[in-house]
Amino acid sequence: MPQIVNVHEAKTQLSRLIAQAHAGEEIILAKAGKPYARLMPLAPPPKRRLGVVPGHVDDSFFEPLPDEELKIWEA
Repeated sequence: MPQIVNVHEAKTQLSRLIAQAHAGEEIILAKAGKPYARLMPLAPPPKRRLGVVPGHVDDSFFEPLPDEELKIWEA
């Protein structure tokens, strides 16, 4: 069950509440006794894998552009 904290109390206890949220606790911030906002831990970012795009870049990719094409890009 989430902990309910008044906004005024949350202002004075923010560091502690952030630590609790980071530890997995959900905290409801209330204003005038009504739920106003939720403080909760973020989901971990997805793991990234390198090299998942099919295909490859050959050496011609790194050669200078022809003058005609270079002028188009610089325009």
